[in-house]
Formats: sequence, C-alpha cells, structure tokens
Amino acid sequence: MSSQFKMKAESCPSTPDTRHISHGWEIPTDSYSDQPYIVQTDDGAWLCCVTTGPGHEGVEGQHVATMRSSDCGRTWAEPVPVEPGDKRENSYAVMFKAPSGRIFIFYNHNTDNVRELKCHNGRDTFKRVDSLGHFVFKYSDDHGCSWSAQRYDIPFRLFKCDRENVYGGKLCFFWNVGKPFELKGKIYVSLHKVGKMGTGFFAQSEGVLLCSDNLLSESNPSMARWETLPDGDIGLRIPPGGGPISEEQSYCVLSDGSIYCVYRSIDGYPVESYSRDGGHTWSAPRYKCFADGRPMKHPRAANFAWRCSNGRYLYWFHNHGGAVLQSQAGVAEGGAYEDRNPVWLSAGIEVDTQAGREIAWSEPEIVLYDHDPVIRMSYPDLVEQDGKYYLTETQKDIARVHEIPAGLLDEMWETLAEILGQKKHSTPVSTEKCLINLPSKMGDGIPAAVPLPPIPHFRVRDHSAADYHGKDTGEGMSLEICVALPNLEHGRILLDNRDAAGRGFCLRTAASGALELTLNDGQTENRWTSDPVLKAGQRQHVVVNIDGGPRLIVFIIDGRMCDGGDARQFGWGRFSPYLRHVNASCELRISPQVDTLRLYARTLRTAEAIRHSIPYYRKLENKF
Repeated sequence: MSSQFKMKAESCPSTPDTRHISHGWEIPTDSYSDQPYIVQTDDGAWLCCVTTGPGHEGVEGQHVATMRSSDCGRTWAEPVPVEPGDKRENSYAVMFKAPSGRIFIFYNHNTDNVRELKCHNGRDTFKRVDSLGHFVFKYSDDHGCSWSAQRYDIPFRLFKCDRENVYGGKLCFFWNVGKPFELKGKIYVSLHKVGKMGTGFFAQSEGVLLCSDNLLSESNPSMARWETLPDGDIGLRIPPGGGPISEEQSYCVLSDGSIYCVYRSIDGYPVESYSRDGGHTWSAPRYKCFADGRPMKHPRAANFAWRCSNGRYLYWFHNHGGAVLQSQAGVAEGGAYEDRNPVWLSAGIEVDTQAGREIAWSEPEIVLYDHDPVIRMSYPDLVEQDGKYYLTETQKDIARVHEIPAGLLDEMWETLAEILGQKKHSTPVSTEKCLINLPSKMGDGIPAAVPLPPIPHFRVRDHSAADYHGKDTGEGMSLEICVALPNLEHGRILLDNRDAAGRGFCLRTAASGALELTLNDGQTENRWTSDPVLKAGQRQHVVVNIDGGPRLIVFIIDGRMCDGGDARQFGWGRFSPYLRHVNASCELRISPQVDTLRLYARTLRTAEAIRHSIPYYRKLENKF
C-alpha cells in the first residue's frame, strides 16, 4: 500500500448487525473518497476507480485512481493514478469494459487549469473547480494495471443551458456519476450538464448521453465518433412545475432494448423516464412510483437502478422526502442533500404496458445504515459474482464493499412477482423466533391476555469491557396483527404489556385513522405513529417493525410501508439508542378487535411482512 493511499483507522463494529456499514471491507483512499465503482476484468479481478484527494470534496489535488482486488474487495493492490503527476483536478470517474477486454475510464479534467469561476449572478465566485472543463477518457489494455499515456476529449453538443450560462458556453459546467452502458454495439456515457452555478452549488442541471457508435470496435480511440443525446436543445429534466435540479442520471437497458433512466431532484421525489429509440427521445419525465402507483420519496442524493444477471432490477434510494421536503425553507441551498441514512433497496420486475416494457418496483428493505443519523452514505455500485451480490458505498471519508445476502434479494423479487400476479403465493407464514402465535379461527376469538416471554434487549452492558460500557445487540421485534375496528375512535388500546410505572410497549389507535406505538424502559420513552390509513369496518393487516439495528420503527399496513404520504417527510421514525428494552408485565393484554396476533423476537423483513398479508387479501392493486 502506498504512503498516500492507506486504510483509515477504525474501531471494531459496534453492533453484530451486518447491515451496519462498519462491517464492510474498506477500499483504500487518500482522505476524500467518492464514487467507488467497479468493473470485473477479463483476468478475474475487480478493478475499482475512486475520486479522492487530500482534503474534503472539491479541494485542490482531487484526482482519480484505480486499484485491483482478486478477492472480491477484501484486499486491494497498489493504487494507480490515472493522471500521474498532473496537479489539475481530475474527478468523478466511471468505467466500462468493452467486449475486447479493453477498459475505458471517463472523467472530468480541468485541462485549462481554471482556478476560479463565476456564479450565475455574475458577482460571486467559487474556488471549487472540479466540475468544469473537459470530459475525457483513457483506456487500459492490461486489465487496469496501467492507463494510456494519452487522454482523449469527448466533444459534446452545447444545449440551451450551456449557451445561457454565465460564460455563454465558452466554459461549460458538468460532472457524471452514471455508469456507461452498451446497446446494439454503441456505448453510452452519461453527463450531467449544469446551466447555473450558485445556490446549492449546482443551481440548474439536466442530463444527457454521449453516444459513440464505433468506440467499442475502433482500435484507435481518437477515431471515435460522438453524438450528444437526446435530440433537441434540452436534456432530461424534471416534470413540469418541479424545481431546477435534474441530475445524477442512472441508466439501465430493458429486455426489449428500451433505456430506463432515474435521477434526483429537489422536489422530494425521484424522476424517471424511458427511451424507446436509443436515447434520441424520451417519455415525459414523471415522479417514480411503487407498483401500486404511490410515489416513491427521495432527497437530493444519488439514486441508482441496476439490471441484474437474472433480468430483474434493484434500486438504491433513501425512502423519504415528498412535498414536505420540497416546501421546506433552504431546500435549494442544501437542505435536500441531507438524510442519506439508512439506505433502502427496492426490487424491480419488468411488466408490459401500453407504452412498452416498464419496471414495477417493490416496497423497500433496509440494506445499509450507520448509527449516526447525520452520516451520509451514497454513490454505490452493484457487483455480482458467483451468485453473490456486493454493494460499494462511500460516506466521503471511507469507501467500502458489502456483501448483500442473496436470499434477501430473492425474497424481494419473489414477493413482488406474487403481488403482480406473475407467481402463485406458496410461502407459509414464518414462525422463526415467533414468541406468540395466535392465528384467527373461524368463529373463535383470541384470548384477552396471554403470557409474554422475554423480549430481546436492544442495548446491554458489555461485561467484557473494563468500564462495563453499553453495547447494541442489533436485536429487534415485530408485532403482527389482523384487526377490524368498528370505528376510528382515538386511543383504543390494541396491545399492551405496560406495568404500573408505564414501562413496556403499547399499540393503540391515534387521530385520523393512524396507529401509535409507545416504547418505554422506565427512563426513556419513544412514540411513533403510522400514516392515517386505518378504515372503520374493514379487516386490515398490520406489521410494526421495531428494528434495533438502525433503531427504526416502521409500519407496514395491508402490504404497504408507511412513508409519510403528503403529511410527513418520514413515514419511519427513529427511537432512542439508549432505549434498553420493553420488557415489563409478564402478560400481553389484547383488544377484542384483534383476531390474529404474532409477536416475533426479531424484525420481519418487508417482503416477509407483505407475504404474510397475501393470504388474507386480494393482490395489491397496481398501476400496470
């Protein structure tokens, strides 16, 4: 390992929960660490490119380096600078392996050594100069062990936003995080154009594709032909009425050759669009939705979609935002950049529509988190090898590789297939770590009270430590009920194990048709409410996850995860890291309106909770 690139000192993981990012394998970098993207080389190695530098993002000395791993990211060889000895900023690299085995790396290069740039108002200036200049590439014919001495400029067509920038298009602003892809022998490379520099750094943005029809077959890269797409003068933007930000486009190719694109905004929602003609034209941009048509929420953060080798899809996002985020003061100045923790995955399956093939998206699962809510993890990549799935991510200081359980992803895809009617429901209700199991029986109710076994602790004393400090267990619990309420009376207690001092947990009805969960250990009390989706006189399926890893409370009602709707930015809520447990009374009191009850000494996965609801309800309505 070089003296410049080193592993950063890090304590042992603070929780046994492998979703915590500290369990990942570190990718060595300087100080700043960004966009740890991987291609699999023809000699069996992983080749990772990173944008790194001696300080924080955007400081002088920022540059691109690559390194190889022969053990799926557990260890790495010496880093190789893509621009050795060049002090000019080179940043935000993405790679693509051609069928020949040649690897291309595309990145920003401050070729003209611009040291200051004007804001769009013509008065203020920025010293940060890593998102302008020339978009270039190099290549490697030795599996990333070295890079071509020559760099090659990619010419791109000026759009309206370029000509109207403060320099009239003589100096252009741009960067890229989207990985290249191939379609019908052509390579497509993403570029995020910036029309205005100012509030929030990038004050106006839109996406384009740079397409070459001969780079993959031409031995001399200088002979490559390039076309800027889409046709016309405007790139991929947000739906009418949205904000000025449309950036960090992520692309994948469907089985029928359509191109799917998803990107971020400051509107509180991700945006998606399809092209049926190789990127020349695109469907009207729309806010991305779950399979049932509910809008998905996302802040101003990278949100990527990948097509997997099985022909299905995965989507990385942060599952909060909406109109509440959009309306907040300071959202354009940087407020929308916040809250990238935890990370959620949604599974995707192709479906036929009148417009052509599209992707239907599942309810989300937590895949990665950090105990510090302010930590922001982002700019991921997905790698498949030998039936295993790996994610990379960075929180801008340490980049890591994480192995994701294949069983989790398979369960997400299979559950979505059942919901879409592509597969019959066949999975029985799980009883793993089920402490109480009272299924409904025709004509029979369930008891008004039952013995309650001990529930796992969320935090315990570490007797192996000299100071006996506390440690997280990573444990959780889930409450699952079927309930039919005669009315939406506020304060109706459904489940309750609290003692006279108020310790324990309670699930009851709240205002406007919501449910409220209370957790109390005698020192700390936490409350969170569901979305107001209860309906009087209707039997409904409810799962409440109390996840002791990321310390989240999540409601899943009738197979849909509560995400706050139009009323709240967050549908999930955090509970205190110091809440120790909710053990109190030795019995659990149950409302007569509850006709099915399961209490688990673990957190149900979202897909698992949804599968439990399928036998009771017809398939979820969906928009396809």
